[in-house]
Amino acid sequence: MASVDAQIRRLKARFDAVPVRAREAAQVSLQKSGNELADLMRTLAESSRDTGALIDSIEMTPGDMHTPPFSQPGGSTVVPSNAVMVTAGNEDVRYPHLVEHGTGEAAAKPFFWPAFRMLRNRIKNRTTRDIRKAVREEGNH
Repeated sequence: MASVDAQIRRLKARFDAVPVRAREAAQVSLQKSGNELADLMRTLAESSRDTGALIDSIEMTPGDMHTPPFSQPGGSTVVPSNAVMVTAGNEDVRYPHLVEHGTGEAAAKPFFWPAFRMLRNRIKNRTTRDIRKAVREEGNH
């Protein structure tokens, strides 16, 4: 009888480990994707380079961390677990939305949303693939 109990405990431990490994895989994948997205935004923002402050303000914030104050979109916030957030702007750079959408005196030079749209499917596919791989690997142990 102890052998059946031991098998059940091992099986339960394997099932319990799947969500942990999947979350870990998702976070690694999301951070990689977030960095890639921030890099593309910086590249696209080169067309609006004046001082470089806007480009330098673009950053990726991992889960459970605070985004920079005054960042776009939404200002400072805590990024949910198993997520990342790419933002532009900070306490010194409060104009990313004006560059992105333009003003009555300056033409729009989009960098934020075009980068997101370009990488959205790639990020989704990478994250899904990495989570599935982690679940598969856990099932093989």
